[in-house]
Formats: sequence, structure tokens, C-alpha cells
Amino acid sequence: MRTRVTDMFGLEFPIFAFSHCRDVVAAVSRAGGMGVLGALYFTPEELETELAWIDEHAGGRPYGVDVVMPASYAGSDLGVDSPEELVERLRTMIPPGHRAFVDDLLARHDVPPLSGNDPGRVLLGWTDATARPQVEVALRHPIALLANALGPPPADVVELAHAKGVKVAALASTPRHAVKQVAVGVDVVVAQGTEAGGHTGDISTMVLIPQVVDAVDVPVLAAGGIGTGRQMAAGMALGAEGVWTGSIWLTVEEADTPEMARRRILEATSRDTVRSRSWTGKPARLLKNEWTDAWESAESPGTLPMPLQFMLVSEALRRIGSSGAAELATFPAGQIIGVMNQVKPAKQVVFEMVEEYVEAMERLGRITGG
Repeated sequence: MRTRVTDMFGLEFPIFAFSHCRDVVAAVSRAGGMGVLGALYFTPEELETELAWIDEHAGGRPYGVDVVMPASYAGSDLGVDSPEELVERLRTMIPPGHRAFVDDLLARHDVPPLSGNDPGRVLLGWTDATARPQVEVALRHPIALLANALGPPPADVVELAHAKGVKVAALASTPRHAVKQVAVGVDVVVAQGTEAGGHTGDISTMVLIPQVVDAVDVPVLAAGGIGTGRQMAAGMALGAEGVWTGSIWLTVEEADTPEMARRRILEATSRDTVRSRSWTGKPARLLKNEWTDAWESAESPGTLPMPLQFMLVSEALRRIGSSGAAELATFPAGQIIGVMNQVKPAKQVVFEMVEEYVEAMERLGRITGG
């Protein structure tokens, strides 16, 4: 399996695995793909710890880090560089009516307050001010790839990464987005269809990939609902040079997915997800339940723009998680969950994808007489 991305990173397989779990990242890299750690949920100090652990456990294989540096968000025009000051300024922008709606929703489901000391995090790496410290930490480690999950990364960040010998990738949900990313110097474009978990656009993977491939001259990774070898073969047939996967790693043995969430994923079908702004304020595919339904109801005050929505609901999501209120517990998940019904080691998932990819290509070869 030789493509520009396998040559670019020295990979055995052009399989990129996004995960917030360091064990998954290291396991996929050791198996011949590339694990990519989502930095969003970590403070700079925590990210340093996670990356130091991966350095020791990835077997010298390449891995990456994914940050979120959106091109636009509420508060971007405040001129505030301090994350602490930004949090305080943004808090004042959350309407009381939205807070009352969340409180009432939790009360109707008997979700208790948090117990003990819970400092919480109302503002993750959703902003330039909070993501830049994560980039600084990441570039102190021998990462092979820095990816941006929401639009083109700032040009100076691309330059900084390149100066360290690190390639840069960015996710695109339209050909226009892909062109903008290449204009700032990204090395790889991830064409992510609407089937994907987390932030995603509304164009399907099958339609999007060839459009992006035709629009840019850098390697393209196929993403969005991809978790099997046949889907990988389809993406490559459409012109992609590898695949970017995410949800498929939520149920592997190494994943730190909470048991309640893992069980729900294993039981879910591909119709059990929905694009919703109820998590961050931007459209993201989540597991559908009473939480997502509530934000679409007539009683909903409507969602707030990023990062205000997550600041509004962050404590509520922690309360739901600690209480075990399964009917409200939601999280990013793509439509691939419909085929995720077993817990397997990450290495086995990688090898099964490769084996099925080979079988699919051989079957196509027989059809064409090759």
C-alpha cells in the first residue's frame, strides 16, 4: 500500500486514527497506521503528560496531534489573549434564559448536582487563545502531524509546524474549504463527509471526496463513516490516498470510553445519530437522545455560537455523566456505529481493515479482468 501519505510519514498502512485516548493512538501507530491524539480536552500540562507517554509507548512510530482552531467564534473580536480573561468576558455573553432552560431540563430528569470538588472546564481548546498553548506543547514532542479540526489553521501556525519539520493537515467539508486550507500551506486535506462523528458538514462522503481531490493538488484523506476495508477501498477508488477514522476506535479494548457510552454505541444503529448544535454551537454528529431532542423542541431557546454553547452546557454534561442519566448522555459518534458491535484490540481493527481492503481490491480486479 504505497501512496503519497505512506511515503510522507513512513507508514505501513494509510490509516489515520483520531482518538482522545493515548492508548489507542499508540496502539494504532504500532500497528502500522498513524494514531492522532485529540488535544481538545487537555490542559497544556495534561497534554504534556499524554504526549510524553505516547513518546514512550508508540514504539518510535509516527503519531500526530489534533487541535481545534476555528476561523470564527464568539469573542474572537474581543482582542483578549489571556484564556482566563476570555472566559470571564464570554460568561457575560450567555443569556439567563439559556441557563434556565438547561437547569429545567436537568431537573425534569432528576439529574443531581455535582458532588465534591469539581473545578470543571467551561472553555476547552475551542479558541485561538486556548489552542495555541496546546500547539506549543505538541511541537515540543517528535510528532509527525499537526491537524486542525475546524477549518484552515492560522498561517503562522502552519509556518511554525513546518519549521519543526511537522506536516500539517486540516479537515474540510466542502471543496471551497479545501482550497482555503491549501492556500495557507497545509500538506494534507481530510475530506470529511457528513457521516462523520463530531463537527461535520452536510455533504456525503461519496460526493465530497472526488470534489476535493479535483480541487487541490495535495494528498487527500477520506473521512466520514469509514471504519471497514471496503469503505477504505471506496475512498481510495474516489481518489483519496488514505483514510481518516474516528468513531471506530471508541469501542476498541484500549479505549477509555465510559462503559455506559460503550454499551450504547455497541447497541446503536446508523440511524441513531443526528447533526446537532447542542454540544458546541457548531453542527456536530452526536448520538441521538432526549438531550438532542430537547434542543430541537419548541421550548428550546436555540443554541449559542461556539464557544458559548459548550460553556453553557459543560457542567450539565458532567452532571449527566456522573449521574448515569443515560437518556440524556450524548457524545460525538458517526454513522459507522451501525457496524460497531464487538470490542476488539486496536491492532485487530487495523489488520481487519487492511485484509478487507485487499479482498475488495481483488474482487474489483476480477470484475475488470485484472
